[in-house]
Amino acid sequence: MTSRITAIYHVTATAATIESRAQGIAVEQSVEMPLAAIDDPRVLEEIVGQVQSITDLGQGVYEVRIGLAVETTGLEAGQLINMLYGNTSIQDDTVLWDAEFPEEVFAAFKGPNVGLEGLRADKAPGRAMTCGALKPQGLPVARLADLARRFADAGPDFIKDDHGHADQAFSPYAERVPAIARAVRESNARTGFKTRYLPSLNGNLDQMRAQIRLGQAEGLDTFMIAPMIAGFSTFHTLVRENPTTAFFSHPTMTGASRIAPAFLHGKLFRLLGADAVIYTNHGGRFGFTRETCRAIARNATKPWGGLKGAVPVPAGGMTQDRVPEMVECYGADVILLIGGGLLLARERLTEETRAFVEAVAALPAPPGPGAEEVA
Repeated sequence: MTSRITAIYHVTATAATIESRAQGIAVEQSVEMPLAAIDDPRVLEEIVGQVQSITDLGQGVYEVRIGLAVETTGLEAGQLINMLYGNTSIQDDTVLWDAEFPEEVFAAFKGPNVGLEGLRADKAPGRAMTCGALKPQGLPVARLADLARRFADAGPDFIKDDHGHADQAFSPYAERVPAIARAVRESNARTGFKTRYLPSLNGNLDQMRAQIRLGQAEGLDTFMIAPMIAGFSTFHTLVRENPTTAFFSHPTMTGASRIAPAFLHGKLFRLLGADAVIYTNHGGRFGFTRETCRAIARNATKPWGGLKGAVPVPAGGMTQDRVPEMVECYGADVILLIGGGLLLARERLTEETRAFVEAVAALPAPPGPGAEEVA
């Protein structure tokens, strides 16, 4: 019997058209041609997508579940998303809402390298984690290294590059990353904190490989990558080539497709190897609701396919006054990321960052959304 992925779509249609629309998606996402033109029985029986069910969700929206043959994915990351949503993403009546994967998919893609527990190692148990961001792009290397030192002196768990930092002339990667790594390393030696710096990867696959090697030579074991810019295949390749290295996924360009955020961030990026998933928090400068954000966090952390959990990293216009609300929303299984909200402190950056770190540590963290799956 053919092993199949169940792809779950939300389709806008009428009662009169939904059956033909569902069949159209099944064909489009498998063989992309008239079935009458196919004369190979195996293709018809095993390769063509199968409409498994149609459910009326109300208000002209239907849940359509379609079985797609695992073998059509080649168990390769780019082809996986191509089979799940390639051509159908161009049709504006359909959202890729979720997917259910058989065991062979989990075994092939493997998920996070170190996961939630690995990123939380050496941290105080039972509390949320913290992260600062180095901004803005355009600063010279010395200024960025000084910012990193001032952040690190306050003891956040992580300091990350802004995703706009690449290999620009004003702060070349080969100069910037060693300088920042050195500043954080010296701060940790002086303060006793264990802050980890993660550079942003950019460019093509070979350039990113070289960037990881340079970072690893500086003792770094955590990096950030934007899967929608780098490409799923590149992302997954880097994860598998560096099995002791952690990767944060960045959400840039994730709003440009009709894929449900809870599936894209919480499941798909986790499946391909994100140890932590950055996304835009509710109430900031982006449009996600609290329910969407909790659904992302739930999917990232819940038991799923035997994969390690990924850490939710809500961000985007967050400020210190929202720390209690965010801890209440996400519990301990979270990294709270504040960038510009801390940099507003200017000369008091270290003091304000330390106040942020201490505020998070002082708050009792309730069970996170992922705990609902095992309650």
